[in-house]
Amino acid sequence: MVAVPHGREERIAPRTTAQVVDGVGPRLRALRARRDVTLAALAAETGISVSTLSRLESGQRKPTLELLLPLARAYQVPLDDLVGAPQTGDPRVHLKPELHGGRVVVPLTRRTGGVRSFKQLFPPRSPGGEPTLKTHEGYEWLYVLSGRLRLLLGEHDLDLGPGEVAEFDTHTPHWIGNVTDEVTEVLCLYGPQGERAHVRARPGRGT
Repeated sequence: MVAVPHGREERIAPRTTAQVVDGVGPRLRALRARRDVTLAALAAETGISVSTLSRLESGQRKPTLELLLPLARAYQVPLDDLVGAPQTGDPRVHLKPELHGGRVVVPLTRRTGGVRSFKQLFPPRSPGGEPTLKTHEGYEWLYVLSGRLRLLLGEHDLDLGPGEVAEFDTHTPHWIGNVTDEVTEVLCLYGPQGERAHVRARPGRGT
């Protein structure tokens, strides 16, 4: 253990460019393993060949911006995460809006497993066209912050306003949209493996 004189901070030697480059391949391989994505599926999404992806992960191909940008988009992570950039010390969470199916989605958590939270903005009359009910893995909890939200859930057709909540198993055929002329703002909790938010306490009656 190295003794650090009082009043001085221990400084960690910065990594060389070669060390940063050498760390990209193992980081990409570990990230793909955690996401359980095949090289073929990743190649189809990014347009990068399977052989190039394989050589990139093994360190036989040097990472370039042209290769890392589509990978960052596919994994939905900042480019800094792929190259292992050091933390800046800024404690603020910098939210990066994404566009999904015509709605703006702002991730509120950076975790990849368990219950995830999002803020969603549905533009007026979105999504367009006739509602098509879909099913998928997971469990969803919706809270309308402003505007109105239409939820088709099985045989139910629900109109949700500010302060109203809906939760449902996403194996149930459903469609979510905004049929008004105003933007609808929604808070969403989503468990991709069917996880549900755990309520630890409920107020008693009369309180």
